[in-house]
Amino acid sequence: MSTKIYMDNAATTAVRDEVLEAVLPYFKEYYGNASSVYGIAKESKKALEKAREQVAAGIHANPAEIYFTAGGSESDNMALRGVAEAMKNKGNHIITTKIEHHAILHTCEYLEKQGFSVTYLDVDEYGKISLEDLKAAICPETILISVMFANNEIGTIEPIKEIGALAKEKGIYFHTDAVQAVGHVPIDVEEMHIDLLSMSGHKLGAPKGIGAIYIRKGVKVKPLIFGGAQEKKMRAGTENIPGIVGLGKAVELAVAEMEETTARLEKLRDKLIQGVLEKIPYSRLNGHPKDRLPGNCNISFEYIEGESMLLLLDALGIAASSGSACTSGSLDPSHVLLAIGLPHEKAHGSLRLTLDRNNTEEEVDFVLEKLPFIVQRLRDMSPLYEEIAKTAKQ
Repeated sequence: MSTKIYMDNAATTAVRDEVLEAVLPYFKEYYGNASSVYGIAKESKKALEKAREQVAAGIHANPAEIYFTAGGSESDNMALRGVAEAMKNKGNHIITTKIEHHAILHTCEYLEKQGFSVTYLDVDEYGKISLEDLKAAICPETILISVMFANNEIGTIEPIKEIGALAKEKGIYFHTDAVQAVGHVPIDVEEMHIDLLSMSGHKLGAPKGIGAIYIRKGVKVKPLIFGGAQEKKMRAGTENIPGIVGLGKAVELAVAEMEETTARLEKLRDKLIQGVLEKIPYSRLNGHPKDRLPGNCNISFEYIEGESMLLLLDALGIAASSGSACTSGSLDPSHVLLAIGLPHEKAHGSLRLTLDRNNTEEEVDFVLEKLPFIVQRLRDMSPLYEEIAKTAKQ
């Protein structure tokens, strides 16, 4: 077995072979600008619209409601800032949660400085919002509800259909950051009453630097980027045709394989979670035990630091994370783990292992073999754990 085991797929994924094959011609052969009228440009335009259809089909949307962006963060900004700017004459209140990705939280902070009011909903110990809390937060000035589909750190899946139904009943736009969910769990924007949805290609086997936003027909959004007339004047700039082709192909493949992939990943995930909890004392699962992404395993270990654990895992060829990749390098504990009620010391000792279609049972077995020794090695250096161990022996 290779000693290079990649279990950080929530941070990014490898480009799939089928996606790479689909993308390559648009770098060298069909490199025309999709806005031009000659032959190779028409091939680019045709590829652009095919990808729009593929992405739309993956979430049960109309292709005309899909707009390509540079990634999830831009899509999130476009949803929040675009709606806020378009709807400011109607109201200035936005509702979100305390466990959103920073692309949402930092955008909300920006909007607050522009005079908007933001309510940040609490979550329970599993990372789920309360529909009653959401209902209570709605006021006449509420113009947008933004709740992520599935959390990037702990994997918890929110009650999206119920949130969408409530938003529709109240006449409020509903946006969901579905970066971790698209291609991994079933999504139907009609059935779930979703008005805006963000996605990113590199979370499901497409290249980095490409994403999309779904905007339901009739929803008022002002563009962030001005220039040309691309994307029906919603997102100026020459289209990234290779990236767009890759996103379309990746979504198509992921949705077609979802049932089979989900069944396999849930089996591996549950084996990994159960094995860690059984082999390592003073550990706990973070996130919902059932309503979670198929490949997500997030566990906190008492009496150790997560960064040290990552370095020792890396020395064995195992790539993992202690939280969101976007916050690596920060000494602050994960805002998500703090929001579900973990004290700082437990939040610092978290490990996120995220699986995808390339991971194997052999790799899970290897991690389960090595991780207990790593945790014990770190605990042996902890004065706090030394006291706990002495007490346990008495």
